[in-house]
Amino acid sequence: MVLRFHNKLERLRPKPSFLNHQLKFSTTQLVKDPQIDKSSSQEDNLYSHLLKICLQECKKIQSRHQFDQMPERRSFSLKTAKTIHAQSMKHGISSDGNLGKSILDLYAKCGHMDYAEKIFLHLRRRDELAWNSVMIMKSRKGLFRDVLEDFGSMWSCGVIGNQFSFAIVLSACAKLMDVELGKQVHCAAMKLGIEADAYCEGALIDMYAKCGHLVVAKRIFDDAVDPDTVSWTAMISGFAQVGLITEAMEVFEDMQKAGHKPDHVVFITVLSACVAQGRLEVARCLFSQMPNPNVVAWNVMISGHAKGGNEGEAIKLFKNMFKAGIEPTRSTLGSVLSAIAAVANHKYGLQVHSWAVKRGLDSNVYAGSALVNMYGKCQKMEAAKTVFDGLEEKNDVLWNELLGGYAQNGHAREVLDLFVNMEISGFQPDEYTYTSVLSACACLLNIDVGRQLHSVIIKNEFGVNLYVQNALVDMYAKCGALLNARKVFEQIKNRDNVSWNAIIVGYVQEEDEEEAFYMFRRMMLEGIAPDEVSSASILSATSNLQDLCKGMQVHCFLVKYGLEKSLYAGSSLIDMYCKCGMVEAAMVVFSFMPERSVVCVNALISGYAQLSLCKAVNVFKYMLTHELQPSEVTFATLLEACSRDIDLYFGWQVHCFIVKLGLPFSDEFLAVSLLGMYMSAQRHTDAISLFSELPYPKSTIIWTVLISGSAQNDHSEKALLWYQEMRRHDAMPDQATFASVLRACSLLASLEEGRKIHSLIFHIGYDKDELTGSAVVDMYAKCGDMKSSAQVFREMVSKKDVISWNSMIVGYAKNGYAASALKIFDEMKRANVKPDEVTLLGILTACSHAGMVSEGREIYDNMICHYGVRPRMDHCACMVDLFGRWGFLEEAEKFIDNMDLEPDSMIWATYLSASRLHGDDIKGQRAAEKLIELEPRNSSPYVLLSHIHAVSGNWDGVNLVRKKMKEKGVQKFTGISKISMDVVR
Repeated sequence: MVLRFHNKLERLRPKPSFLNHQLKFSTTQLVKDPQIDKSSSQEDNLYSHLLKICLQECKKIQSRHQFDQMPERRSFSLKTAKTIHAQSMKHGISSDGNLGKSILDLYAKCGHMDYAEKIFLHLRRRDELAWNSVMIMKSRKGLFRDVLEDFGSMWSCGVIGNQFSFAIVLSACAKLMDVELGKQVHCAAMKLGIEADAYCEGALIDMYAKCGHLVVAKRIFDDAVDPDTVSWTAMISGFAQVGLITEAMEVFEDMQKAGHKPDHVVFITVLSACVAQGRLEVARCLFSQMPNPNVVAWNVMISGHAKGGNEGEAIKLFKNMFKAGIEPTRSTLGSVLSAIAAVANHKYGLQVHSWAVKRGLDSNVYAGSALVNMYGKCQKMEAAKTVFDGLEEKNDVLWNELLGGYAQNGHAREVLDLFVNMEISGFQPDEYTYTSVLSACACLLNIDVGRQLHSVIIKNEFGVNLYVQNALVDMYAKCGALLNARKVFEQIKNRDNVSWNAIIVGYVQEEDEEEAFYMFRRMMLEGIAPDEVSSASILSATSNLQDLCKGMQVHCFLVKYGLEKSLYAGSSLIDMYCKCGMVEAAMVVFSFMPERSVVCVNALISGYAQLSLCKAVNVFKYMLTHELQPSEVTFATLLEACSRDIDLYFGWQVHCFIVKLGLPFSDEFLAVSLLGMYMSAQRHTDAISLFSELPYPKSTIIWTVLISGSAQNDHSEKALLWYQEMRRHDAMPDQATFASVLRACSLLASLEEGRKIHSLIFHIGYDKDELTGSAVVDMYAKCGDMKSSAQVFREMVSKKDVISWNSMIVGYAKNGYAASALKIFDEMKRANVKPDEVTLLGILTACSHAGMVSEGREIYDNMICHYGVRPRMDHCACMVDLFGRWGFLEEAEKFIDNMDLEPDSMIWATYLSASRLHGDDIKGQRAAEKLIELEPRNSSPYVLLSHIHAVSGNWDGVNLVRKKMKEKGVQKFTGISKISMDVVR
């Protein structure tokens, strides 16, 4: 039977787990063993003296419950063991017998395996005490498989073992989660009649509990006559590790009722279970009952609160730990720095850092990583870099913390540089490294580096890591490469919310709302519940489309998943209703939100600002009366409303309020909003005054606001002057800058300046950008250079935007190339680009210039049914021009009379010009009278009517018109036009 059991042990391949509490007992047994006293009385004095010293040292080690924290004591005991061993060998005293076993036990307790095993092999008689010493030592070293093999060897040598031997091997079974072997040991203990022994009983309960067999563990526990502390602890720990906190607490309370005083191990077990389950209030209550909590208990509480999102309480516990006179460890330091990082409390972080330096805890790589993380979260990257540089020892975690800090704070270029230095230093990147670097690529929109990194990731076999795959999807999506993003996304096997959020946000940012909705529906069909990010993103899509129906459907999903009152999703819901014109519904959502933050109020202000500045101001007043601090977004929204309503007086008040709060104008967000407001109100002097207060170097967006504002207010010369000033200050224009300054060139017909700007666009690589390319096409077209316009258009890589097509069509139409305009229109339809109002206006203009009356009439009639565009007044004027220009005055008049819109001055002026062209003074008379009625101070109808009378020889009519002009004080002004051209010599 012994051999079979031994062979069974030899064949086992166990799996590691946990325990080490009840394995410190063999020395006590050794001291109380009557054979030792008898043997010692028979040895000479030196033998007795050495044995006595050895046993005393064993007792001292035995009294240390947490021996790993006593390196000085262990070092001294090991030196004592070596001295005793050397003395016994020097005097020829055999290391066999009781002295040998005592030296073995001392070596084992000091953790010196080599010496312990040598002594063990020299023992002629290896009883259970010797075997126990070796097995305990190996158990402490984590060599649980060796423990099982030694137990089998002990049986094969004829040593059955005692209750301590069985406790040791049961502990190893618990560590290895090997319940089957544990059952065999249990059976052996029952046959020997020792299963009811306190040590063995506690080990059995612990083994079954750790292996998840709580029913068996509870049965043994309930059958125990008087369970000791170890048994109670094992039962509590067993319930706690599977999340049965209520049952664990019941056993804990029963333990106290039974008169057993919980020790630190019991308290720490229960505390760890409570914080792991997020029951922090229960943990605090238990902690307050704990007599003299040790450093481990404090660490459990601080760490648990930091990880559980209760960072303020974690910091408070750290302060109380000091007051209690408990010296924190590096583990404490890591936990409290994590809490400080979460709340970004830089001031207290500096204090803790200073304390760590004084105690010499900051030089450790673990503490250094925590400090780097804290400074990174507090946006103090210089301090983080100083800590990093000051550490002699560096590991992957430390490098990743610094990389992550730079990435989170938007220092994308530093991330790429640091990544190169990390590899040069010989450290291998892991999934955390790659996610930070991919985040930097996304921030820089550097898809080329992102693709290179993707290849390296695949080569290093991180391509299937979920974190890395999510980062890849995010990088490709933010760089606009949605095909690549989708390809990586489809390769992810176990997609989580981050995966879905990355692809949905990507589609929303690229304004592909339909695909975003498809992915959102697919996510829910696959059983992934939407979170705040996906909900906010899809609500943003509905806001872009102003699709109230879909928005209400998403609202229902939010209610279903309990997200409608969350801060992020709730604010997006308010924004959606506001943008869909349902401000009252947004107000209802707002009224039900438990936490009315600045974000929610800002969304509401933005919604009301679209309808009425006065209502937006009322919400702003609500914000102030409820002690909510306005943010830059608040003021920017109000200033935008002022710009729209041209309410300069309230804009000045907002400006003054910003100054009063001490918000810096150096903040781009506020500076841009203020400049935009003054430019919209055409207060150029105020705008320039504010601009001059901003420090240099001024950002591209600040320069662009001035250039754009000047161009939009028909101050094109000033726009060009601001652009030239910007270039003198070495500020690099972006797409918006180029679009604005090219518009100014178009209005000035400044072809030479436009070509210079085009050259710069080409050199810095913006020629591939669709928005900039469209602006260049439009500039050349409006300056009459259709050849250059067509060349730029053909070279554009992407032509998804209708703007570039419109520029070509309108340019051809206005420059007399009607056939080319219609050809481009056909190409546009084949490219599946949907025409808009401007497109159709250009086509109608081309038809008018080319005399294509029937084609023009057909396009106009199909505007609503084919293109979904409702005709505007300028479309109607085009049709009047089309009929009138080619002599169909009757059709033109009939068209005017049947218009859904009330004809304005543009319609009658067009009809008047056509009447004049064809010399029809009767129809011209009617048109002129209508036009004079609408614009009595405009000289054009008088002049045109006079020309009609003159052509028909009606000089009385000419004199009558001139008389009326004189009576009403209408004067004719001379018109001029110009175009700037290159001079060819």
